[in-house]
Amino acid sequence: MSDNATYKPEWVPKGADEKFASRVMYGIRRTEAGSEGAELEASREKDGLPLSNKSPQAIKTARPPALFAADYIEGVLKRDRMILARAITVIESNAAKHFELGQEIVQGLLPHVGKAIRVGITGVPGAGKSTFIEALGMQLISSGHRVAVLAVDPSSSLSKGSILGDKTRMEQLAKEKNAFIRPSPSGGTLGGVTRKSRETLLLCEAAAYDVILVETVGVGQSETTVRSMVDFFLTVVITGAGDELQGIKKGILELADAIVVNKADGANKQKALVTQADYNQVLHYLRPATEGWQTAAHSCSALTGEGIAEIWQMICGFMKQMRQSGQLEARRQQQNLSWLRDMTAQYVQKLIDGNPAIAEPRREIEQAVLTGQLSPTAALRQIMEVIEKGLRSIDQ
Repeated sequence: MSDNATYKPEWVPKGADEKFASRVMYGIRRTEAGSEGAELEASREKDGLPLSNKSPQAIKTARPPALFAADYIEGVLKRDRMILARAITVIESNAAKHFELGQEIVQGLLPHVGKAIRVGITGVPGAGKSTFIEALGMQLISSGHRVAVLAVDPSSSLSKGSILGDKTRMEQLAKEKNAFIRPSPSGGTLGGVTRKSRETLLLCEAAAYDVILVETVGVGQSETTVRSMVDFFLTVVITGAGDELQGIKKGILELADAIVVNKADGANKQKALVTQADYNQVLHYLRPATEGWQTAAHSCSALTGEGIAEIWQMICGFMKQMRQSGQLEARRQQQNLSWLRDMTAQYVQKLIDGNPAIAEPRREIEQAVLTGQLSPTAALRQIMEVIEKGLRSIDQ
């Protein structure tokens, strides 16, 4: 963007470099006729803003040009982060016009995926997942890796957008040119991971990010979904949150390849070590999530960086063992099959929900259940008959 299109506000410290995110774009005030008017410069002057070097008529609201699938594919392979972000937006779109374009992009990039290490990270709220990811990401970048973070946020029930905005909590990592952070709304999906999350992961791999970190909602939702798209599944826990072995209640230990006790620093370090020992004692008697790999608990401090390098070495050891045994290829094949089945179920559900011949009778049956006129078991039989009849009408 040219310098005369933006300006630095008065609160910017003197001598601040471009890393200080403080440049402000001039606004466009339109006339009632819909075009830029001469009042634009007058309004800037009235508000105490610098005047543009361009005339009001010369300032246009520019939209990025529309791209074809080949343009997206080329841009992603050239590691263009702006094109990558736009491609992900197409994938995440619910608009029917974007579906075919998104599938064409993914299909064109398939030969270039599969080389990255995929790590899923979950944990209870407040465990420091985002801080841990930033510390791990900075460690990886310093070692020459390119890191993509897919931060799946809880969705607002009103706007359907992200609530937490994890990108704003990874300030240092967001500044790195070899890092790409993409917050995405969960859309109410269990675990926050959907078909779109899987395809976003593939796009990041095609853009030559060799480590993909997937942060999930982490509020006790279906971590099984997260497990179905990553190579290594890690659970972040903390001390002092009630029952030290609370993860057992949710079955997370049976899915995790490692437990990380975070915030092991200062006065809390000794408690963290005790919690680590407690988890290891229990894990010794549980069936490991990955055959041939013993799940263990580790401690670290995302604040000081202590233990982060050791955790990454442990993940690398896991990946080496998986490749040598052939389990990595087998796991990813099963994940693709699971992905296909999930999409099939979603498509069938869409057919059912969008069929008027099914929707109205189903509402009547559901109302009968609500009023107690029909038992759920009997209602199920009637709904299945309605669905079968409605789907047959599609073929006819």
